[in-house]
Amino acid sequence: MMFLLFVGHCDSTRRSGYEWHHSTETVSRHFNNICSHIVGLAPQLIGPPDFDNIPPVIANNSRYFPYFRDCVGAIDGTHISCIVDAHLQAAYRSRKGYTNQNILAVVDFDLKFTYLVAGWEGSVHDARVLRDAMSDPAFSFPTPPREKYFLVDAGYANRRGFLAPYRGTNYHLRDRKRLGGDRKKELFNYRHASLRNTVERTFGIWKSRFRILRGVPHYPLRTQRDIIIACAVLHNFLMMSPDVDVSLTAEEDDHDEDDMEQGGDTIGQDAAPSTQQDEGHQTEMGRLRDALTESMWACRNQN
Repeated sequence: MMFLLFVGHCDSTRRSGYEWHHSTETVSRHFNNICSHIVGLAPQLIGPPDFDNIPPVIANNSRYFPYFRDCVGAIDGTHISCIVDAHLQAAYRSRKGYTNQNILAVVDFDLKFTYLVAGWEGSVHDARVLRDAMSDPAFSFPTPPREKYFLVDAGYANRRGFLAPYRGTNYHLRDRKRLGGDRKKELFNYRHASLRNTVERTFGIWKSRFRILRGVPHYPLRTQRDIIIACAVLHNFLMMSPDVDVSLTAEEDDHDEDDMEQGGDTIGQDAAPSTQQDEGHQTEMGRLRDALTESMWACRNQN
């Protein structure tokens, strides 16, 4: 209970000791022990994505099925503030000027984490974190089978296993906006953004449940990282409960695509591939994206 109050309400060690009638040393020791045990549950509660079945959110929605039938989740990064020694502050300082950890997460459409890496410096780009997680076996990244893929935003390359939106095209379309410009690509980007929003919703629920994530206390850096992982484990445990608040998991009601005018965010051009293999992977996913776009557009015009 003490640990849950600590992470849920960001209680200080001194305040927790006062409420539970223990010394700050005792509170800190038990906090670290419980945190370590919860992190040890991560392999059981932060499991790999389901690569075999079509998620119900996709299968039961004509906006997404059959186009995204091979999608197995969404990937994004988020920043959690941290406290580091002076000699590390430059590396951990994000572009917003704060010292942060960069967290890489894969989520499913039930708003649960299926993979999470914490501890990266806030100055590191999301794409670099993903690239290193994939290349280092120690990170055990759940690389999808060839025909499957994760949804990613424009900060990542459109390559095998990762389907990104079109760049140079409107993406986050605002309320009551009409599609303009390249309508086919904007339609794809709109549905891509709508489905990929599951990762943003997951981050929002996670951070609202565990207020400690708004500002992790001054613990050793490793402990700060473990707190983030422990909160992800607890989040998944709570999301598996049959008593979970349905308002948290309900899909957001997207606006009618016919009732939109030109607007929203325009993202830049696709990044150049760094290797010949990357070029082949980008070409493969580019063809898939184009085929999905044409299919969406043709079906939309028939209805």
